[in-house]
Amino acid sequence: MYRRICTRYVQFEIRYATLIRSGNFGHKLKAVKYASTLGERVRPMDEIKDVKELDRLLELVRDRSDPAMKSVMPMRSPQLWIESLRTGKTPQPAPTLEPADGASQLAPRPMHYSYSEFVIPFSSNPLVLEQYTNAKGGIRTGKLMEDLDALAGGVAYKHVMKPGVAELTGSINDRGFYIVTASVERLDMLSPLTPKNVKDLRLSGQVIYTGRSSMEVVVKMEALGQDNAEETIMLGRFTMVCLDAFTNKARPVNPLIPMTEDEKKLYAMGEALKTRRQLRGKQSLNQAPPSSEEATSLHNLYLKYGDGTRCSDGIEPVPIGETLLENTMQMYPQQRNIQSKVFGGYLMRLAYELGYSNASIFTRVPLRFLSLDEITFKHPVPIGSVLRLKSRIGHTIPTGTSSVVSLSLYSPDNWLRIGAACRC
Repeated sequence: MYRRICTRYVQFEIRYATLIRSGNFGHKLKAVKYASTLGERVRPMDEIKDVKELDRLLELVRDRSDPAMKSVMPMRSPQLWIESLRTGKTPQPAPTLEPADGASQLAPRPMHYSYSEFVIPFSSNPLVLEQYTNAKGGIRTGKLMEDLDALAGGVAYKHVMKPGVAELTGSINDRGFYIVTASVERLDMLSPLTPKNVKDLRLSGQVIYTGRSSMEVVVKMEALGQDNAEETIMLGRFTMVCLDAFTNKARPVNPLIPMTEDEKKLYAMGEALKTRRQLRGKQSLNQAPPSSEEATSLHNLYLKYGDGTRCSDGIEPVPIGETLLENTMQMYPQQRNIQSKVFGGYLMRLAYELGYSNASIFTRVPLRFLSLDEITFKHPVPIGSVLRLKSRIGHTIPTGTSSVVSLSLYSPDNWLRIGAACRC
């Protein structure tokens, strides 16, 4: 039985489905039109069509990277929390940094400079597999998202640090800057992770475009089979921003120099993705009213299902308000990053797992994750705060659902909305 969201008040999301039913519906991603009020449209299929080309180009750049420089920079704080409470700062010396007083003085970086990778040995190490295994014997996607966020942060730091710096030491003030995840633009699951195909996974990433203070980072997850066979499982895009440690304002980053035709194509894709993201922001309901097409679609939905009775097509209407699912928890220091704030990847995992649980309750059938549409981080989450997560089913189509997760934060001062929205 198919259940449709019924909007009894003006709250709606026009997004394509990211979780689909398993069964006779197959695994084809269906798109819903993303309407625009500003002329040019940003469509879901624009996001999807770039994936295969992006995958191909990333492999070519990886082949040119130095095998000795592929290590990932750790994103977890090396200092014990109890020590940070006692001293209030980290006493280690700072690493050698690039100049900070202008982008013109920063050394340009080749695209392969930031390439990083590591392998999760699922097939060869049962103890590691146990940490990621879900109830059905598959892999917990939320934990992989957590790893991808840490990888994206390490890639961004690697881009701005001098050659030979393998880890971050010293405090933020010693370094003079810090890097944050501004947003997760998209994650696409290209092949399912099932109990039957558990293999070692290689997670890799690199910077493909830089603005003045921002970096577009692409991450990739590949299954490593026998005879060196590789299968791309997931592709993701992160936007990282460099901030000044003293003013908390944007700080210039090293410019990126594409050297080959393939790198130039990747750079152009990164620039286009940034432009598309900016246009998408202008199309949001916070910036522009619904278009006539959106209003008509919403009105037709209300006329068909607004009274809450089952229709002749057998669809059971469900008000959005009735799909609310919440979770509230304390933020502990074990989940802190090098800025001594709650690790963004951990927040991603919490949001994903709540959204997945909500979609499971709503559909009442097994689900397969297809893609995560967007996560935007507007404020850091302090250690010791109380986090409230809310999830609602925002849109449905016959083969899938889209759940929307928002996060609120309680600090010792007041409640505030941290602005992290996860559509999954």
